[in-house]
Amino acid sequence: MYQTDPPRPPSEVLPTMYDLPSEDLEDLDVPEEMHPRPPWETMPTMYDLPSEDPEEPGLPDEFHDFQPQLLRETCQPLNYPTGEMFIGTDLNLYYDARHRLWHKRPDWFLVLGVSRAQQQQEMRLSYVVWQEGMAPFLVVELLSPGTEAEDLGQTLRDANKPPTKWQVYEQNLRIPYYIVFDRYQNQLRVFQLVATQYQAVEVPDQRFWFEELELGLGVWQGSYQQTEGLWLRWYDVLGNWIPTLEERAEQERQRAERLAERLRAMGINPEEI
Repeated sequence: MYQTDPPRPPSEVLPTMYDLPSEDLEDLDVPEEMHPRPPWETMPTMYDLPSEDPEEPGLPDEFHDFQPQLLRETCQPLNYPTGEMFIGTDLNLYYDARHRLWHKRPDWFLVLGVSRAQQQQEMRLSYVVWQEGMAPFLVVELLSPGTEAEDLGQTLRDANKPPTKWQVYEQNLRIPYYIVFDRYQNQLRVFQLVATQYQAVEVPDQRFWFEELELGLGVWQGSYQQTEGLWLRWYDVLGNWIPTLEERAEQERQRAERLAERLRAMGINPEEI
């Protein structure tokens, strides 16, 4: 008696609408609403899937991953060595010793005059202001749908609830600079603490210079992580964008190649040096 394979389901025998090119779908007269759609049109976003934490509207998206990396790579102030400043990205910032569970989570913040970890076991799990003894010098928030009102100080504090993000930065921590970047509207907003309140500062050409850092922060149109778009990036006193790690490596490679060419022109084999 011959043994036969069990019957296969129809989906493994006949092509489905997802196996056919779009022109074949038209030939089959499949309704347009049944055509396969790209993931970004069908998958829920972070704003459709809020976090269980009421202070966190959702999970970080790709932009909130890449943009802080670019800020970190290009934040190279001449008057503050990297060992004397701390950069936090999506890290809990605890600000009130009387309410030790209250915290905010800035997209990016910079603290001057504190030591960064030298050993992996010393790396911070959070930033606790009353232990560090130093509040951030500046905070960057990346505007997103659903967080705009909170980021721009347009929400009011509820009774018996923690203060809003704006109140914490302005009144509790008195952070000198608060930066808000809206990549959808290509708008950079800078708020500077004057006396007891934040005041909006004019940002001509989407650039702002920080005398304290001898660095400027501006909107750059370019490709980072193989992704073209608008990015926040630091620049130097001459207006040149601070190079990223990849750009620095490429510059070193080009310098080495030019040096090798000069040596060959002098009759010297660079590989024998």
